[in-house]
Amino acid sequence: MGNEVNGESRDPGRGRLKETVDTVGGVEIRAIAEDEIAAWDRALALGFLRSHVESAADFRRLQYEPGRVLAAVDDGRHVATFRSFDVELTVPGGATVQADAVTAVTVSATHRRRGLLSRMMSHDLAAARERGSAVAILIAAEYNIYGRFGFGPATRGHGWNIDLLRTRGLREGLPTVPGGRIDFVGMEELRKVGPELHDRWRLTQPGAIARDDIWWKRTTGETKVPGFDWKEPFAAVHRNAEGTATGLVVYRVDDSWDGSYPNCTLTVADFLALDRGAAAELWRFVLSVDWVRKVVAENIGVDDPLPLLLSDPRAATPYVDNADFTWLRVLDVEAAFNARTYGAPGRVVLEVEDRDGYTAGRWAIEVAADGTGRCTRTSDEADLALDASALGSLYLGGETAPRLAAAGLVTALRPGAAAAADLLLRTPLAAWNPDNF
Repeated sequence: MGNEVNGESRDPGRGRLKETVDTVGGVEIRAIAEDEIAAWDRALALGFLRSHVESAADFRRLQYEPGRVLAAVDDGRHVATFRSFDVELTVPGGATVQADAVTAVTVSATHRRRGLLSRMMSHDLAAARERGSAVAILIAAEYNIYGRFGFGPATRGHGWNIDLLRTRGLREGLPTVPGGRIDFVGMEELRKVGPELHDRWRLTQPGAIARDDIWWKRTTGETKVPGFDWKEPFAAVHRNAEGTATGLVVYRVDDSWDGSYPNCTLTVADFLALDRGAAAELWRFVLSVDWVRKVVAENIGVDDPLPLLLSDPRAATPYVDNADFTWLRVLDVEAAFNARTYGAPGRVVLEVEDRDGYTAGRWAIEVAADGTGRCTRTSDEADLALDASALGSLYLGGETAPRLAAAGLVTALRPGAAAAADLLLRTPLAAWNPDNF
């Protein structure tokens, strides 16, 4: 048996420190130690139905943070997994808040419906709030899991299929960049150019999150993850006349032929542009690659004007995976809503129901003429009633109060309250996050 030290157990034979969080029906919920990563990774693979995949323990060690990797352990066997990390999230207006990013959530099929995820989530959100995270975010594999924890859909993944035989490129008269140029770059150069360009771009896009060094190493193949095949993509950078990088596109092309007729599909994996001129130049480049008959933009902004740039916008049809993407849970109402800007001056009072208490209560959002807002607790009569999940959907402007009211997810407590709230909460650019995590 291990020795108890300050509520933690230490295995003297291995020097492994195990922080116990909770127990559920004899199953221990705890943070794992670094020498347990291989076992945790195996449980993660089983939970994601990927039992055939080789161990990714070496990659998991790069991501490991003590106390942030949780497991449910039953008689020494890892039967559930959970990980979180801190990341900057851009909010409307260009400011950022600290977000608790939740990922790698699995529960073994042998241990479902026992409350293991609930306990892990409860511990993580409480710790995140204590660390100062204003919100928590995740990507939901299944729609019906995370609403009960106060998460709501906050951004959408959105893409287009473009038939080049129909559109024949971009229309005339689009912005250009005099003296600009586009050059291919290798993976080593992409690791140098990409991070700085992305850091400038993400502050212009509500819903975008920061990319760490591991993200760029994985994207460029310096770090490989078993089970996820990596092939070197094409990467091209747009620079203005002064030589400053203002845009980037990363894509892959399948080698497909219809007899002797080229019938290739170009799939855009990453697209960043700091201005409309750079965006137009990059799309013109992408749509003119030889042998390509179809361009797939898997995930670009919901309100990106790409179809309207085409000679024939009907050549763009919706991508099959268009759906909710980032889910968000507000942890600190004042910190979150004071950080963002708003669409119109005014005042709205929200009555929020939250079983976990983080956002429960009545909140007044007062917006000045310059779009800055102040959120405080109030005892004034409420205009709208909603739960924590709907609050998460409204926060970045990814949903509208009238639409949620029409769906029965928001209740207007006075006539016109939903429309008035929409004027305050609306954003000139729809929230969008291009990155899975």
